[in-house]
Amino acid sequence: MEVATLEVGRLCIKTAGREAGRYCVVLKSIDSNFVLITGPKVLTGVKRRKCNVEHLEPTQYSLKIKEDASEREVLEAYEKAGLIAKLNLKKPSPEELKEALGEEKVEKKAEKGKAEKTTRKKKAE
Repeated sequence: MEVATLEVGRLCIKTAGREAGRYCVVLKSIDSNFVLITGPKVLTGVKRRKCNVEHLEPTQYSLKIKEDASEREVLEAYEKAGLIAKLNLKKPSPEELKEALGEEKVEKKAEKGKAEKTTRKKKAE
């Protein structure tokens, strides 16, 4: 196997720090020494963060994602590539996914905004 480079979408294993031994995906090259990575946290336990390239071991796998992809896009790419089953990762439940991606907060804000509008209408009448 030839040495894999750290291009966007490359699946790696972290070799240093508290997340050592976990899978992550390269999202963006910052400079020659650092890249932006994500697990995503809900799937592999690796938070979105800047990481030294010396602390990453590239694998043969690569995901088809665009630079700076969202956590949801990365999760979908894992599913399309069939890597969740292949790497024995635990797929998060829909509830865990909503909570991790902050969608509940967005829904609550939208509901709150709707409630405020109806209250204003009633007061105006």
